[in-house]
Amino acid sequence: MKSSLFLASLIATPWAMQPDVMHAYAKVLARQYAHKLEAADHRDDTQYDDAGVPITAAAPRQAQRTASGSIAVVPLRGTIMPRAGMLEMCGGGTSVETFTAALRSAMADETVSQILIDIDSPGGSVYGIGELAAEIRAARAVKPVVGIANHVAASAAYWAGSACTELYVTPGGQVGSIGVIAAHEDMSKMLAAEGVNVTLITAGKFKAEGNPYGPLDEEALRSIQADIDSYYADFTGAVAKGRGVSVEAVRKNMGQGRMLRGDAALANQMVDGVATFDDVVKKMQRNAKASSGRSALRAARNEL
Repeated sequence: MKSSLFLASLIATPWAMQPDVMHAYAKVLARQYAHKLEAADHRDDTQYDDAGVPITAAAPRQAQRTASGSIAVVPLRGTIMPRAGMLEMCGGGTSVETFTAALRSAMADETVSQILIDIDSPGGSVYGIGELAAEIRAARAVKPVVGIANHVAASAAYWAGSACTELYVTPGGQVGSIGVIAAHEDMSKMLAAEGVNVTLITAGKFKAEGNPYGPLDEEALRSIQADIDSYYADFTGAVAKGRGVSVEAVRKNMGQGRMLRGDAALANQMVDGVATFDDVVKKMQRNAKASSGRSALRAARNEL
């Protein structure tokens, strides 16, 4: 029962994520939460943080970072969430903080001249993603930041990817799902069938608004819709800024919430090309050599 209520609270949160994956991940987190409660019932002395991660666990792993010449590869994989400790431990997600730290490390590394963000993600929470995209935009003003959907950059992941200097998608990949979603579960009939009657005792007119113990009324629906619209405006505005197009073009031409494959994404200015990961790396290496050659030529001319 407690895990069902936790699931209801999770899906009520606004997500920039593919809907089917959103519900699947919410169920995974609900199961983890149930295990945490079971451990507490058995007087387990292990302490947990708000994300369900054991406090006594080893220090968070460092984000994988490999180099190819002067190119730092920073992965953005799985569900994207703030403080996604449990998902990272299970290999199923990336926390905003971990990714930001890896990006800043690459920016501070003087041996790195370009950054490649390797994206394979269904999206994630709206929380923190706007700040993450802004971090990428700021980075690309200093060093080229190239993104590749390898093979999926959906919703929040596309939000981040659109902030790159250039964005590519693999031949079989997809980008898009530009939109925001939340859900409300009315659990009143299930609770009634189990003989459970919930009485909410609150202070504040809207304190219990959107609770799962009854139907969603019109006033609550309008409030939730206003939040969704606000996040959608942030999302489409960020994509428009990153891709250099109008907000109207983002809303009308970039799938309207659907995913688009390579050629269609390219035709609608969602990406700069369709290429494999290796092809993008080779292109970046050529650009680095060309830039180095131009710098050497300028230096030689200055000596004359």
